[in-house]
Parts: sequence; structure tokens; C-alpha cells
Amino acid sequence: MKKYLVGGAVRDRLLGIADENTEKDWVVVGSSVDEMLDLGYRQVGKEFPVFLHPGTQEEYALARLERKVGKGYQGFEFDTAKSVTLEQDLSRRDLTINAMAEQNGELFDPFKGQEDLNNGLLKHVSEAFSEDPVRILRVARFAARFKLFGFKVAHTTHQKMKTMVSLGEVDTLTPERVFKELEKALSYQTPSAFFKVLSACGAYQRVFLPLSLEVHQNHNNQFEFLDDLKTDQAHFKFCIWLINENIEKVRQVCQRLKAPKQYQQLADLSAQFYDFVQTFNVQTVEAIYLFFAKTDALRRKERFADLLQVYQCLSINTGPIAQLAQKLGSIDISALDQANIAQALADEKKAVIQLFLDSAQ
Repeated sequence: MKKYLVGGAVRDRLLGIADENTEKDWVVVGSSVDEMLDLGYRQVGKEFPVFLHPGTQEEYALARLERKVGKGYQGFEFDTAKSVTLEQDLSRRDLTINAMAEQNGELFDPFKGQEDLNNGLLKHVSEAFSEDPVRILRVARFAARFKLFGFKVAHTTHQKMKTMVSLGEVDTLTPERVFKELEKALSYQTPSAFFKVLSACGAYQRVFLPLSLEVHQNHNNQFEFLDDLKTDQAHFKFCIWLINENIEKVRQVCQRLKAPKQYQQLADLSAQFYDFVQTFNVQTVEAIYLFFAKTDALRRKERFADLLQVYQCLSINTGPIAQLAQKLGSIDISALDQANIAQALADEKKAVIQLFLDSAQ
């Protein structure tokens, strides 16, 4: 049995990146399921044997070969025999920069991943790249993560991605996996590269139906703008990515991606009231009253604070809105007509709004 550190931990060390989010993954050559279990490892993999170390809880996977037997990224059969070599295991990985291994300080690099690191290239390892559509998303995500290092997608890899899209492989991606890669890309400092790579190979239009590229190209290059936002919160960037879209399209793409409720609700509200908040100072009492009602600002305070934060990321002054929300939240309900409390509360809120607008003039 031989154990090797593989993938991202090796890559990031060579790049000089100290990222606490980079997990340590290991590959085990010359072992079996029974042997791993006898050593106290806990099996967690369903499709192929992956184990958690009894002490560190780091993932150890048996070296494996895989064979494409169906469409999509789930259509594989795996061979984890003891005879599978390290190089055979590395050959099935997506990019050369992820196909390196280390053991006791010695680097194993059969596919020249270090050379591609030095040249800033995201290049596929083998022809097996075309068998897994998730790799299109991963290439785009790595382009976003390493954009500041000057990384580009190799021409040959880009061509393979285009071919995969044209053959319909990308259409087999599950919403959960698409959203997972999207969320990671949005957490990076330069998420624009994720969308640009997907756009260039034709995957953007297929993965993010019913969105179109025109909206982003017509609004000061919305992709590039995402890189300039002063936030590292993925759910804020998600909302800003969609903020210029038609509200129905926002809802459709959120449902298609099966985005978490937090993302869906915030994206919906952000797009719905984007124009409103920019013209808040000229809105009527009735319009402002409905804004606070529809956003449920006084009951869903955390969500409303997030909504204002989305607009603040776009350099919109939300100070007056926050001030008015505070005043509305301070209304003494006990002092109102209890016999007709709903109408009395609505009237009082409108009076507070009117007074606020008058004082702001």
C-alpha cells in the first residue's frame, strides 16, 4: 500500500497559495476496501471507494480506472483493483495542474502539470476529459479562481469543451452540480472568468436557460463588473449577476438551478426593486408603503438588510431607506385603534412615510 497527496493541495502548494479551504485529498495505490476498513478507515463513497482517515478525517480514495458506459457524468464504471497504478489514476483527472501527486516531498508529475502551472494554462489531461461534462464547469471555475495569476484555457481544451456542448453532454448536468460550481465561482475575487469561459464554449446559454448574453453585454459588461464588487459574499454576487434580468427569467433560472431559498428570495427582490431604490427620493407614499410591505422589511429584518446590502454593493445610497425602516419599526402599536388595528397601522405607517419625505425635502 502506498499513499499519495494529490490534486488541489499539491497544485496550491506549487503556486504558493495558502488557502485554508483547499482540502487534502489522498490516493491509495495497492490496497482494497477490506484492507482500508481493517485499518480503521470509514467508507463514505457510494460510486467508488472513498474513505475517511480515522484521525484526520481527510479523504483517501483507492486508485481507480473508469470507463464511460452512459451519457452524462454519472455514466461511468470504476475499477479499483490493486493493480491500478498512480499514473493510471492521475490520467483520469480533469486538468494537468490537478494531476500531480506527492509522497514524502517527492513530486510525481507524469502529465507536465507543473509546466502548465508555470505557463498559466488550464489544459486537459487526456481524451477522457470529453466524457464528463462537469469538467466544463470546473475549467470555468478554475479560470475564475486563477484569473489573477493570468491563467487561460488551452486552445485544445476550449475546442473539446465546444464539442461537448454541441453534442449535448452539458445538457445532462444536474441543477445541484451546476449551482455548486456557480456558488464556488462567485465566492472568488474574479468570477467574471467563469461566465466568460462558459460563454465562449456555448455552455452559458444551455446551462443558464432562459438567460441570454445580450442583457449582460448591454449593461456595462455585467461579468466584469462582478470583479469590482466590494463583497466576498456569493449570494450578493448571485443577485447582482441577475439584477438586470426580467423578473420572470430570474425566477425561472433560480428554479432551474434549484438555488437555495435564501438565494431565490433575495435575487427576486433585488431584481424586482432595482429601479425603485434608485429613484426612492421621488417615490410616492403609496409606492414606498407597498415596497416595505412586499419586502416584508419589518418582519424579515435580516433578509431586508441583505437586500439593502446588495444595492450598497452597487453604490446605491440606501441610508434613507434604512432610516425609514427603523422609524416604521418603532411605531407603538398599543397606541393605535385596537378595534381596527390593521387599517390603523397602515394609516400610521403612511403618515410616518409622509413625515419622513417632508423632512427630507
